Formats: sequence, structure tokens, C-alpha cells
Amino acid sequence: MDDAEAANISYRCNRVLDPLHSLSYFAPETEQALTGVGLRPGRMCYFAGRSAPMGAVGPETVAATFYNFNPETVAKYIPRAWTLAEPERVVQARFESVDAVFTRLLGAEVLASADLAEAAELARAAVDGCAPEGRPLFAGHLGVPWPTEPHLVLWHAISLLREFRGDGHIAALVLHGLGGLQALITHTVTGRQFLPEAAKKSRGWSDEQWNAAYAGLRSDGLLDDQDQLTEEGTELRSKIEAATNAAAAGPWRVLGEEKSERLHDLGRALSRQAVAAGAFPDGVFAKGAGRNRDS
Repeated sequence: MDDAEAANISYRCNRVLDPLHSLSYFAPETEQALTGVGLRPGRMCYFAGRSAPMGAVGPETVAATFYNFNPETVAKYIPRAWTLAEPERVVQARFESVDAVFTRLLGAEVLASADLAEAAELARAAVDGCAPEGRPLFAGHLGVPWPTEPHLVLWHAISLLREFRGDGHIAALVLHGLGGLQALITHTVTGRQFLPEAAKKSRGWSDEQWNAAYAGLRSDGLLDDQDQLTEEGTELRSKIEAATNAAAAGPWRVLGEEKSERLHDLGRALSRQAVAAGAFPDGVFAKGAGRNRDS
């Protein structure tokens, strides 16, 4: 597998595998489990749940590694979350919630199937191709002990692959001069993921901050008068996505083309079943969008 092929499969596998991770953020079982260990409902569950593998980090670290969230919003919940629940307990509760969510969306028969076990084995093998250097959020998750049940192994492996890719994506954004809010807006206007209003609300940006960022992007020549990407903006986004795919190619190069394609096919079938079972709410994502971290 050459570099171009590895970069391409990294993109394709992310598109079909990531829904199996990100569905946990929209499931009622997640908030139920995390509030059960002491966290408060709402954004605290998201910020604490995703950052807990790094330990009791401060709001600056969470905002830096999550990147496109308003740091002021993060600071409302972190570090207070750690006074309510220890990170280790939050990690455990997260796995408990995923167990319940996968059971509801996929069913016991699928969870016990040979295909799911094979997907878990392949995804874990792909993680072996991820180097933690320069990948802080991935490295934190890498320190979490592996679960034993195949569906939890699959979810954890996909989480690791997701954060590995995301860390590389943030590096590409920094290299190309796009801050978190600017990155979020230039991604939403492509129509490939979050709807703009949902992105603004979920990431905690005010109308004033959102509108000012739009104005700045127009001034920089990245958005036109209709708030669509200009030729320069489109080229910039293409460079960022190409750099992201290249930086995420390592695990797929290690796994190899045949096994990567097999994991892609298995992940696509599982994701389709989960989505069909109602994994994601309406009014959040653009039609046909992938549910992933990229911004």
C-alpha cells in the first residue's frame, strides 16, 4: 500500500467507523451512566467523559485538545467535574453506557456474532500502528486498559483511531492557520457534517462570536458574500483534509489493504444498522454527513 492508498483508506475507514464511536454522545444511556457517578447532566458529561482518560486535566487542556469548543464554555464544567467524579470512575461509567447503547442499537445476536468479533480484532490491530508522539488525546485514551467484551474492544479501538486522527487534524489546522471556531465554520459551510446552528450551539459559541468569525473569514477571503467557501477557502480545506488523511495513514498501512478493506466493510454494515436504529437525532447533521470529529 503506497502513501496515497493509505491516506485514502484512512479517510474511508474513518467515515464508516466513526459513527460507532460518536453515537455514544447522543445516547441517553451515556448521560444516565455519567450522572450516576456524580456528574451533572448536559455538557459536563461530554467534556468529562471524553477527557477523563487524560486524568483530572484543566479546562485549558480540554479546550486545546477538543479544539473547536468555546474555551469559556469548557471552563464552566472543567475542572468542577473532577470534584464530583474521579476520572477513573468516569471512564468505567463510559464503558458501561456503551455496553447498554450497543445492546439497544445492535442487539445481542449481533454483539455475539463472528463479524463483530472480527471487526474488533482488526480495529485493535490497526491501533498497534498508531504512534502516540504528538497525539495528546490519543495518548490519554491509549492508557485506558482494554476491555474484554468484543463490542467494547471495537468501540475502544475506534475511539483510539478517532482521537489519533483528530490529533493529526488539529496539527493540520494549526499549520494552516485556522483556529477552532474558524475551522468549525469552514467545515459546516461545506454541508458535510454539523448543521451551522447545531454546531454553534453544541460548541458553546455566542451569536456575537459566531458572527465575528464569519466576518473575519470573509475579510480573509475564505468566505464569499453568500458565506460559502471561496476558491481560496476550498483550496485551504482541501489541503487540510489531505494533510489529515496522510497523518492518519499509519494504522492502515500497518493493517494492510486487504484487512483494512475488510474492516471498512464490517464497520459500514454495523454503522448502517446503528443509524437505522435511531442512533442520531434529526436536526443536528447535514443529510448524509459523517458523524466525526473533523472540523
